[in-house]
Amino acid sequence: MTRQLIFSHGKGSEPWGTKIVALAETARDLGWQCESVDYRGIDTVEGRLEKLLAVARDLPPAVHVGSSLGGFLAVAGSISCAARGLFLMAPAFELPGLPPTPVCAACPTTVVHGWNDDIVPVEIGIRFARSQGATLHIVNDGHRLHDSLPQIQLWLSGFLRGFP
Repeated sequence: MTRQLIFSHGKGSEPWGTKIVALAETARDLGWQCESVDYRGIDTVEGRLEKLLAVARDLPPAVHVGSSLGGFLAVAGSISCAARGLFLMAPAFELPGLPPTPVCAACPTTVVHGWNDDIVPVEIGIRFARSQGATLHIVNDGHRLHDSLPQIQLWLSGFLRGFP
């Protein structure tokens, strides 16, 4: 089976930003193929979700890695995309202007959130992880999680090693 990973970036980010580049390197070192969806210029959650589903349709079932709004999208598309797993960083749930928290596929899920997140309160990540029975890592970091990137790479590596 092809080991496919799909990245979904946050609202103000880009498909190959610092975090995704580092995490893709970690995944590729383990033999995973990486795709990063480019949501730039798409202003609606619905439009971004359509783009994710279109990209995923042309790829084998994948592990989805999402940051902030990208985490929301990874979960929102997880059932339609038959996600093999979800690795979410500061997933943007329960925020004004966003749809309700989507139903999540029953798959291995890890959530990483920062204690000092000023965009998505850490309590949201904790609630989501609890509701899913997900692995939860809380770090002394902010929303972008850049200071914790080396540790997140280790957690992603361990997560991906759990898949054939």
